[in-house]
Amino acid sequence: MNDRKDGVWDYESVVPARSPQVDLNTNVPHSARIYDYLLGGKDNFPADRAASGAITKNWPNLPASMRANRSFMARLAHNLAAEHGIRQFLDVGTGLPTSPNLHEVAQRVAPDARILYVDNDPIVLVHARALLSGTPQGRTAYLEADLRDPDAVLASDQLRDLFDLTRPVAVSLLAILHFIVDDQVAQDIIDRLMKPLAPGSLLALSTTTADSAPGEVTTGVAAYNASGIPTVARDKTRVERFFEGLELLDPGVVLVNHWHPDEASLAVPDTHVHIYGGLARKR
Repeated sequence: MNDRKDGVWDYESVVPARSPQVDLNTNVPHSARIYDYLLGGKDNFPADRAASGAITKNWPNLPASMRANRSFMARLAHNLAAEHGIRQFLDVGTGLPTSPNLHEVAQRVAPDARILYVDNDPIVLVHARALLSGTPQGRTAYLEADLRDPDAVLASDQLRDLFDLTRPVAVSLLAILHFIVDDQVAQDIIDRLMKPLAPGSLLALSTTTADSAPGEVTTGVAAYNASGIPTVARDKTRVERFFEGLELLDPGVVLVNHWHPDEASLAVPDTHVHIYGGLARKR
């Protein structure tokens, strides 16, 4: 079945039977579709493109920062599978698929790896089901749920069917917590996700900062908020607090281009990277 027409998704052909009742809300800008557009994707709508133009007018390095975050995700997934032996991955706030995806990297290292993608956007779930197929040895599953309701994620049939919770799980919250503007709410989400997981489980997160380009990012964040997408930029100290109670691993909280960097990531100027990232272990 060909689900694209002229390079654009034919949503009616791939949305599950129940989705006629789902409002895709294409007239309202959405963070995942803005991200897709700024990365050069085609799965977005005029409202998303208009919002992107308003945001990048004063935040011109946002696309470079987003690409740095995707590179961080790939290095992170490889590190988790190869260096930490993780075989269970919970990716919350998946966003629209942009290759390489987490499962592609992890299953390249460990074909038996299991990945559960979680998002609350119907468009994201359509893409996930249509595009994100894993290896025969491993498993890849998808859950429609909200980051703000971690208990629903943990109690889901998909998670319980996919994971052995007596073994470590890697939880990734990548480029998503800046949409949770209250630090205590974000911390509560992290704590509730990590609490039932086995010792040795890992938390990876990345989130926006203005530390590397204060004027540009502050103005850009204001444009996100003006577009109806609540967003916050946090300094390093605030991001480090999210890892309290966990063992923060080397190199700590850093701009994502400096997290176990490769030659390409180090070539990106720090002033073009506006996201901190880090990885910590549950004792």
